[in-house]
Amino acid sequence: MARAGMVAVEEEVVVSAGPTGKANDWGAIFGGALGAIAVSIILFTAGSGFGISTVEPWSFANEAPETFAIGTGIWLIVMQWLSAGFGGYLAGRLRPKWTAARTDEVLFRDTAHGLLAWALATVVVAALFAIGTGIAGAAVAVSGTDAATAAGAAAEVSQEALEAAANFSIFTAISLLVGGFIGAVAGGLGGYHRDAV
Repeated sequence: MARAGMVAVEEEVVVSAGPTGKANDWGAIFGGALGAIAVSIILFTAGSGFGISTVEPWSFANEAPETFAIGTGIWLIVMQWLSAGFGGYLAGRLRPKWTAARTDEVLFRDTAHGLLAWALATVVVAALFAIGTGIAGAAVAVSGTDAATAAGAAAEVSQEALEAAANFSIFTAISLLVGGFIGAVAGGLGGYHRDAV
């Protein structure tokens, strides 16, 4: 019910799904993902150089760490934050500007592009590590290590190594959650800056 002197105005509706007629722009998402991967590689390499990372970035045959430092966990979270933020911002900023859409719909699309760029980068990096680990495992098998030796080595895994692996998994999961959130927020920020031009 409209009060005296006020006129009811209908909310602006989405006229089109953007300049290309699509709800998403995969070029912007791929660009953001590539940016996130590049920043991750730089930060992971720097972390290894400073002794923060627990593994060497260019070796897929790293041994399980006996201990897991809190500093390493914090570094994982910072790496995710910076790389996801950069990739998400790129995805939101590179997405074409919509002129005939509600503000909340534009914000949703920008944050979704940032989240998708983070997700794509995460899947690509995980796939590369899985492939590299498989290649390293095959190289060990070809080098003559028999099943009995491998089983004996697995039986000698200490309680400390198991605890370090569990801590590593927890911090990795936390860093991925933080990365997804930051990627989405950065995508919204990139879209805001795009529209402000």
